[in-house]
Amino acid sequence: MHPRLLKTFLAVTRSRNITRAAEAVHLAQSSVSDQIQALEAELGATLFTRTKSGLELTPAGLALKPIAEDLLRLDGEARAAVQAAAGSTSGQVTIGALETIASARLAPWLPGFQAGHPDITVRMKVAGSGALLRQLEDGEIDVAFCFERRDVGKNATDERFARRMIAAELLVLVEAPGQGGAEHGLATLATMRFVATEPGCIYRHMFDTAFAEVGVVAPKLAAEVGSIGAIARLVAAGAGLGLVPRLAVTDAIARGDIVEMPWPGRLRTAPLAMIWRRRRVQPPALKQLLTAARDTLVPVPPLARAGSGPESANRSKALFANNS
Repeated sequence: MHPRLLKTFLAVTRSRNITRAAEAVHLAQSSVSDQIQALEAELGATLFTRTKSGLELTPAGLALKPIAEDLLRLDGEARAAVQAAAGSTSGQVTIGALETIASARLAPWLPGFQAGHPDITVRMKVAGSGALLRQLEDGEIDVAFCFERRDVGKNATDERFARRMIAAELLVLVEAPGQGGAEHGLATLATMRFVATEPGCIYRHMFDTAFAEVGVVAPKLAAEVGSIGAIARLVAAGAGLGLVPRLAVTDAIARGDIVEMPWPGRLRTAPLAMIWRRRRVQPPALKQLLTAARDTLVPVPPLARAGSGPESANRSKALFANNS
């Protein structure tokens, strides 16, 4: 069974749709259909059956799925072992990241990495936290950069993945200019309007947890939106307050589009994690990127250039612990 056929099989398994699978593996729909038929002919069994909800695995397909995943993992490890033994330093690395992290942290950092490693090709995919972990599991990306829920981080049981906490990014409370900027307690804040992301998003979890941890019911929302950038624009327009990672709104604060307000109680932070799949041998290109990110992806002082805001002197806390 050629790895190419197994990769296409798993893409169809995940998407349950030939069209979406073709997009995932960058092939024409006809090529995906041909590869599935070739695999079925080689194995002498039908792997999928068509239902109203999409393509479903047959018992034969269900039996093949975990073995296909293991074979592709071993194929990747074999290639990595050969590259490492041959002293190769070239290769391709696919990074997955939340939009905020991609633009505010990785975009300024990657040119320096690429200048020092011209033989490594870096690709980047932007998605939500849940999608990033699925892509990492499926091998579509090599490393994910995302905020982690604290309850997940403390009780992570999936031994397939290694995690390194890169930084603790400060959360900030923001409002539109000219709204008063008065300091409020959490009980008062809970009665005010807020703009937040949709349920299931890591940013929404941060927002809900900020109130729940002190026994205060999270406020009703003026709007639910799909990105931190949209939150900043709505807050600037006076739609409500926002509680977001500072790295996502540093520029907006510096421009005066929004204003940082005092947050009652202790400072709140969001753990920024680098997550990758454990292997007996890491591909040399990925190993170099992980090392460089650990050593050089250091958060910049928030609002260092603007010199404004009540927390402008605080730095995001680096957490380069060695126990990944």
